[in-house]
Amino acid sequence: MTTQRFNAASVADINERPIRANKKALFLCLVFASTFPTRHRLTTFFSHLVTTPTTASSPSYIQVTNMSAYQQERYIAELAVQRATILTQKVFHEKAKGTVSKDDKSPVTIGDFGAQALIIQAIRKNFPNDEIVAEEEASSLREDKALSAEIYRLSKDIKLEDAESDNLLGGPLSSEEAMLDIIDQGNSKGGASGRIWALDPIDGTKGFLRGGQYAVCLGLMVDGDVKVGAIGCPNLPVDDAAALSANIGADQDDGTGKGVLFSAIQGQGSASRPLANGALAESKSISMRPLADITQATFCEGVEAAHSAQGDNAAVAERLGITNPSVRLDSQAKYCSIARGAGDIYLRLPVKKDYQEKIWDHAAGDLIVREAGGQVTDIYGNRLDFTKGRTLAANKGVVAAPKAFQDQVIDAVKVVLKL
Repeated sequence: MTTQRFNAASVADINERPIRANKKALFLCLVFASTFPTRHRLTTFFSHLVTTPTTASSPSYIQVTNMSAYQQERYIAELAVQRATILTQKVFHEKAKGTVSKDDKSPVTIGDFGAQALIIQAIRKNFPNDEIVAEEEASSLREDKALSAEIYRLSKDIKLEDAESDNLLGGPLSSEEAMLDIIDQGNSKGGASGRIWALDPIDGTKGFLRGGQYAVCLGLMVDGDVKVGAIGCPNLPVDDAAALSANIGADQDDGTGKGVLFSAIQGQGSASRPLANGALAESKSISMRPLADITQATFCEGVEAAHSAQGDNAAVAERLGITNPSVRLDSQAKYCSIARGAGDIYLRLPVKKDYQEKIWDHAAGDLIVREAGGQVTDIYGNRLDFTKGRTLAANKGVVAAPKAFQDQVIDAVKVVLKL
């Protein structure tokens, strides 16, 4: 195969910036790409490219024969999550304000089912052979016709304002019955082989109901290894430098300056961009905050005491000499917050001896933190193992921290928990 040579300084990230090569080479690339169908025009063409350095003695050139893997998966995941957040915000504003409980007919249930249908539809459209592990299944909806009809009413017209982006995801749900069938396709048992998506359509149900933090989360695992993660947080501030306030876990809104879409590809770093209603907004890379001393760290922890042992968290902080007040917020927004430097350490310490974490609660966030320069393990210092099915059966608890301080945090956790 003939390869085109470009100046190394002019080859940029295909997913974010155009190639600034000589005009003739760029023209040939675009002409060739234009022969592909629209939805795969550039992603298909560039998915067959890699960058291979030439010898040290040659000029500063590289040969372009393949570009980074999983760009298309991330692109579809980001668009799918972004579209689903349009629904979750609609459900909150129409249904959730003033609601304080979760039951089978609550707004969060409506949002869960609808967002799951929209995201699975997008996966099936683009990656029809992939498996999906998701929270919900449609048997209860088939028995409750009124609830099913209400979910379809709220979901059927949800779309991205950019027509090409929306068409990539499969367009609108075609019927109520099709919606139910799509929801049921999230029934994979997970495991150690193949391509499997882990989906949490609304992570942080109590946060959603109280108007606090919640997230729409999607991760792709290949042979048990997380390759792609995308998380939409409608109520987080867009500004990466914005401090996490004490009230960030409740009474927030998705107005101006709010709504962030985080993503990562294994080996390629993490990024954030504002949530939008159409095509993807411009992104920027994110990273953990540099800390000179562990005592300067800020803890992020769950709002619900039933999800993490808050007393043990406080004891760990005290042992590490951390005096900054902990920030409590729901969902994988905690992973995203420390990944962009708004916090530093996330602890989810066990509250029940036999509890097993669900893979959809951690897959995307685990990758986003690690690609931002952090480390994520269980309380024993073992990497999270996504090969055991629908749960993290081989792990207990979660500890996420800057790499340089991970061992120090684990040691403090072991002392507090008497491991």
